[in-house]
Amino acid sequence: MVSSRRPTRRQFVSAAAAAAGAALLPKITLASPAQNAISATSAKGPSPITREKISWEVQPFPLNQVRLRKGPFQDALEVDQRYLHLLPSDRLLHTFRVNAGLPSSAQPLGGWEKPDCELRGHFAGGHYLSACALMYASAGDRDLKDKADAIVAQLADCQKANRNGYLSAFPEEFFDRLREGRKVWAPFYTYHKIMAGLLDMYAYCGNDQALAVAESMAEWVWHWQESISDEHMQRILQNEFGGMNESLCNLYALTGKHQYLDLAARFEKAMFFEPLGQHRDELKGIHANTHIPQVISAARRYELTGQERYREIAAFFLHTVTKDRIYCTGGTSNSEFWRTRPGDLSTELGRSTEECCCGYNMLKLARHIYGWTGDPRILDYYERTLFNSRLGTQNADDGGMSYFLPLGSGYWKYFNSQFDSFWCCTGTGAEEFAKTADTIYFHDAGEIFVNLFIASEVTWPEKGVRLEQQTNFPEEEGTALVFHAERPVDMALNIRIPWWATNGGTIKVNGPALPAFSSPGSYLTLTRNWKEGDRVEVRLPMSLRTEALLGDDTQQAAMYGPLVLAGRLGAEGLKKEMFYADFSPGPPRTEPPPVPVIKTSPTDPVGWLKPVSGEPLTFQTVGQEKTVSLIPLYRLFGERYAVYWKTASTEV
Repeated sequence: MVSSRRPTRRQFVSAAAAAAGAALLPKITLASPAQNAISATSAKGPSPITREKISWEVQPFPLNQVRLRKGPFQDALEVDQRYLHLLPSDRLLHTFRVNAGLPSSAQPLGGWEKPDCELRGHFAGGHYLSACALMYASAGDRDLKDKADAIVAQLADCQKANRNGYLSAFPEEFFDRLREGRKVWAPFYTYHKIMAGLLDMYAYCGNDQALAVAESMAEWVWHWQESISDEHMQRILQNEFGGMNESLCNLYALTGKHQYLDLAARFEKAMFFEPLGQHRDELKGIHANTHIPQVISAARRYELTGQERYREIAAFFLHTVTKDRIYCTGGTSNSEFWRTRPGDLSTELGRSTEECCCGYNMLKLARHIYGWTGDPRILDYYERTLFNSRLGTQNADDGGMSYFLPLGSGYWKYFNSQFDSFWCCTGTGAEEFAKTADTIYFHDAGEIFVNLFIASEVTWPEKGVRLEQQTNFPEEEGTALVFHAERPVDMALNIRIPWWATNGGTIKVNGPALPAFSSPGSYLTLTRNWKEGDRVEVRLPMSLRTEALLGDDTQQAAMYGPLVLAGRLGAEGLKKEMFYADFSPGPPRTEPPPVPVIKTSPTDPVGWLKPVSGEPLTFQTVGQEKTVSLIPLYRLFGERYAVYWKTASTEV
C-alpha cells in the first residue's frame, strides 16, 4: 500500500506562532544522538528512560547501527578520522597536567590551546573526546576509543591532583575573576566542553571513569555557585557559558541525581529566555553561538521535566531563526552576531558570514524538535544546512575546519592549521563529521523513516532487517533502498519527499512504477510485507531556481535541488598561506575583486544559467558580459567565489 503522510503529529511550530502564519517554509544536528543518546542508549546497553517526561515521537537509530557508504559524507568522516589519529595525546594533555602540577615535557599546542590562551582545554579535553567517542560509534574505530580512554584516565589523574573535583587546563582563579566581574574570556564555556566530552565517552564508549570525573566536576560547580545570589548569577551569565545547562541535564538523566537538574536551572539566562517564551524575536545585537546552545539546553529540559515553557522557547527560536535569519545555505550569523532586525540580511554579506558552530548547533536543535514531532519540514531545513553550510567546510587534504563560510562575493574558504588554531569550530567540526549518519534514519515502533539521501545502511535487529541505501546523491537525482530481511516482515517505509521536489517524481518497487507519489514536505509511505532483496527506487528530479537574500530581492543566489551553486571567480591574488589561519580566524582583510552584475528577466528568472553538457552539477552564465562557471558550493575550494549575485532586470 502506498500513501502520502502529511505532518500529522504535533507541529514543531508553537500554536501561537502557527496562528500567526508562522510555519517553517522552504523559502528560505543531542546533544548526543539518540533521544539525546545519553538517556536512550549507551555503550553498556539500554539505560533507564523513565527520567524522560517527553518521549520522542520518532527515534533515531543508534550510531553503531548506521554505517556510511562511499560518497562525500564517508569521505569527510575518513578525513576527520585521520586528523583525530594525528593529534598526539601528550600534547593534548599538556596544559591539563601543568595546571594540576603534574610533569609534562610535551610540546604545547598553539592557537586556542596555547598555554596562555584563556580557552585552553576546550578542544583537547572536550571536543576531542566527543569526536573520538562519536567516531567509535559511527565507524567502530577501536584505536581511537583506546586513545580516548587513556586520555580520560590522565584527566582523572589531573582531577585527583586538584583535590576538589575541579578539572580544567586553566586555574580556578579564572572563575574568581568571573564571580568578581573582572575580565575573563569564557571559563564555563570551556568547562562545559570538557564535561560534554566525558559524558560522550560514557554514552558511546561505556567509560565509567568518564562519568565519575564528570560528576566530580559538577560537584565542584555546585560548591562554587551555592553562595551566589540569583541576581548575581544572572550577571555572571552575561559571560558565555556554552551548554552547561544541557550537560547538567544529561548528567541528571544518566544518574537520576536531582541536584544536577537543580544546578542546571542556575544556568538559565532570563533576559534571553523570557522573550522567546513569549514568541518575540529580540535576537538583534546578541552573539549567535553563545545563545544557540542555551536553546538546546531548553529543549533538553523540556524532555526531562515536561514543562511546556521550554518547548515554546526551543520551537519558537528554531522557527524565527530559520524563517528570518538564515542565508540560502541554511547558515546564520555575521561576524558571530545577529546584527539586524528579523527578515533583513541586506547588509550582512562579507568575509565573516555564518560561523560554523552556529550551523552545527542549529542542526542539533532541529534534531530534537524533529524527534518530538516527526515533522518532515524540519528535515528540509536540516538537509539544506547539512549539504550547503556544513559539507564543504572541511579541508580534505589535512582535516582542517572552517570558522566562517564567507558569503561576500570574491572571498574564499580557509581552514585552521593542524596544530596552531583549535578554534571552537575546529572542535564542532571534528564532532560533526564523525556523526553525520545520525539523522539519516529514524523509526517508531513499527515504521522506518528515510530522512536523508546519503549512501549508507541501517540495521534494525529487533525487526531482523538491514536497509541499504544505494545512491550517488546529489549527483544522482534519487536513491535506491534495498531490504535485507532474515524473514518477511510487515512494516511501513516512509521516504521523505523534500521541499525542492516541485516537479514530482517516481517510485518503483521491484521494477514497476507505482501510480502515486507524494507532495513536497511530506513522507511517501509504503506499507507491505518486505522480503530479502526487495528494492525501492525513488527518482527526484532537480530544477534550477533563484532565492533572494532576505531583505534585498536584487541579490539572488542560484540553487539546483537542495544545492547552493557558487560562481567560480578564480584564484588571482591568492597565496597558499591565505587558505589557513591560526589564532585569529578569517581571511585577510583585503578588498575582493569586483563581481559582474547579472542581467535577469522577470519572465525567466533562471534564464541566465544553463547546464554544461557532460559535466554533472555544473552550470554557466549566459547572455552576460562575462561567462562564469557555477558548481555546488560544497565542492568549491582553493579559489574565490560568489553565492549571491547583484542582479539588474533587463525589462522595464
